[in-house]
Parts: sequence; C-alpha cells; structure tokens
Amino acid sequence: MKQFNLNLKPGILLRYLIRWGIISIPLALITGSLVALFLWLLDVVTQYRWQHMWLLYLLPVAGVGIHFLYRLYGKDAERGNNLIINEIHEPGGGVPLRMAPLVLATTLLTHLFGGSAGREGTAVQIGGSMAGGIGQLFKLVEADTRILLMMGIAAGFGAVFGTPVAGAVFAIEVLVAGKIKFDAFVPCIIAGYMGDIVCSVWGIHHTHYHISFLVGESSFLHFDILIAFKVLIAGALFGLCARSFALLSHEVKSMALKYISVQWLIPVVGGCVIIVLTYLLGTADYLGLGVTSRDVGGISILSAFKAGGVTYWSWLWKLVFTIITLSLGFKGGEVTPLFFIGAALGNTLAIAMGVPVDMFAALGFIAVFAGATNTPVACTLMGIELFGGEYGLYYALACFTAFYCSGRAGIYSAQRR
Repeated sequence: MKQFNLNLKPGILLRYLIRWGIISIPLALITGSLVALFLWLLDVVTQYRWQHMWLLYLLPVAGVGIHFLYRLYGKDAERGNNLIINEIHEPGGGVPLRMAPLVLATTLLTHLFGGSAGREGTAVQIGGSMAGGIGQLFKLVEADTRILLMMGIAAGFGAVFGTPVAGAVFAIEVLVAGKIKFDAFVPCIIAGYMGDIVCSVWGIHHTHYHISFLVGESSFLHFDILIAFKVLIAGALFGLCARSFALLSHEVKSMALKYISVQWLIPVVGGCVIIVLTYLLGTADYLGLGVTSRDVGGISILSAFKAGGVTYWSWLWKLVFTIITLSLGFKGGEVTPLFFIGAALGNTLAIAMGVPVDMFAALGFIAVFAGATNTPVACTLMGIELFGGEYGLYYALACFTAFYCSGRAGIYSAQRR
C-alpha cells in the first residue's frame, strides 16, 4: 500500500483514509472498551486498598504471583512496550494477544497491594496487543502492520489520558528519539480520537487540571521574558530528573538480576523495601497511582498544583518508590508516576523561584515525561490538551529543554536514537 503523502491524487488519499478509518473501527472499539474496563477496575482496587491498608504487607507475595504468571504464560510478552516498539522497527514474531490480559491483571495486582506504578504502559500494551491480533486477522503486510501497531499505541494512550492528539504524536515520536516520520499520522489521529471517544462512552471521566495564573490581560499565547527564563532553568532541572529516573531504573534492574540469583526473590525484595519505606516515612501517599490521595490534605498530583500541597522532597520519594516497584518485577506504566514526580518538583521549584505554583506544576508534569521518553512534541501537545493553550510557549520551552538536558537516557530501551 502507498504511504500517505501530499503528492498523491485526491482519489488515492480518499481510499487511504477510508481504508484506515475502517480498520481503526474494531481497533478503537476493542482498545477503548478494554482501557475503560481497566480504568474502572483500577479505581475499584485503589479504593479497596485504601479501605484495607494491610494489603500492603502482601505486596511481596503478589510480586511472586506476577513473576510466575509471566514465566508460565508471558514468554516475550514480558518485554511490554519495548516489544511493541521493536515490532514496529523490525517485524518478527508479532505482538501476542496474551499481552493484554496479562498486563491488565498484573497491573491491577500491583496497585491492589500498593506498588507505585502507572497506567500508560498497560493501555499501550492493550492497544498494541489488539492491533497485533487485528493485523493477523486481516493478514496485513509488514508495512501496514507497523502502521496498525502505531495506531494501537495511539488508541491506548489517547483513551487512558483523554489526549488523542498527544497520543497520535507519541505513537510516532517514541520510535526514534529526535526524529518524527509523519507517514502514519493520519491513521494514528483517527485511532487516538476513536479510542478516546469509545472510552468516554463507557462513562470514564479523566482528571481535570486547571491553571489559574495569568499576568495582565488574557491573550492567546501568554509570554513574559522573566518567567520564560525561569522556565528554561526549571526545564533543565526537569530534564536532569528524567535522566536520573531512566538511568536509575535500568541500573536497579541490572543490579537485581546480577546479585539476586533466584529470580522470584527479586519482587520479594522489592515489595519488602516498599513496605519498609512506607513505614519509615509514615505515609502511604507514594503508593499506587498518586493522582489523588486517600487522606484529605495528602500528597498527590492534584495537591502539587497548590502551594504547600507537597513537601520539598515529595518528587524524590515518588521517584524512589516507582523505580523500586517497576525495576524489581512489578507491572504498570511509568508515565503517571512521572507526572507525579514532575508536578511535585515543579511545585518545589516554583516556591524557590517565586513563580506561580500551578503553572510550574503543570510544566513539570509534562516536561519530566518529555525527558524520560524523548517525546517533547507529544508532551507539548499534551500540555495544551490538559491545561489549555494560553501557556503553549512555556510548555514547549520546558519540554524541549528537558529533552535536551536528559541526554541519551530514556525509559524505553527499544527506542532508537
């Protein structure tokens, strides 16, 4: 099939859009519905853990269960997002359908028992798994299968965060750091929007964020030279934070494999460390997703948008909890914890630099994610979709500065550079 380009005749472009639009319907229906189910179940298990905090002490046992589930049934599915990215670069064995139920079940187990993890990885793997199955059903050629897998990423990402445009660009930008090929953009934008719509139809509501700061009269794109200078400084620190997260994640995982010879003991060690840290800190705010807190006045992503809503070191503790959880055998995404880390760090920097807390929390929210995944364009668009377009210039400054300052580090080992 011919790839999309602007030099094609209108008839060919129309057939291109119709073809991918038709293919995207089953992908979006299945992916959007499964992501909706996942988000609903995630809320259920989170509420249940909040009511039964003793479940945390069973986290090591849950880790052993997750290990053996993947050992018995997972095979190459355990590679997660990296498997999908590799299959887009070099199609081989395909993305197995078993990836979706496995990652859904094990992510829920991680959250039920208190692991610090996110949801993006689960949604992306659901989308990639469904795309792989549909590609086999339609017997698509390799070039079309690559596009379909990118559509799966876009559908999962768009549905789980309610950001279809960012999801479409993320699916393309995450493949090669610093380079974007837009040949699959139209199918990805269709899949991202349809996945988000299907998820919303099931009654899933995403968290709404609001930035109240505005100096002077309202304008389409707010800009202040002093604030922009501080955004650049903060962006560099966000990038260094993202770099630390990526490097430490890989290093902790490597050390665990090197020094713990019995593999099922790795999640046992990780679970025990999480329990000890929670006891020493005297708070459960760094467990689970972290969007909201069990306690009124607790630390969370939402509280990071308010002055005094987090401590100076909240970002660091969430970083530690998440690295231990995901590097030592538990499942889930990195992105929502990265949102927490970035928003909390933005809050701390805002107070230190005398700038609006809510705006810098939003900048950290997207910029640390941009640095850790090497996707500054997608994260800039995510900022616009989540927080509004008035501060688009600041989003771009923060995300691209973080991207440059994070160096070659990234959380996806399959990403090319």
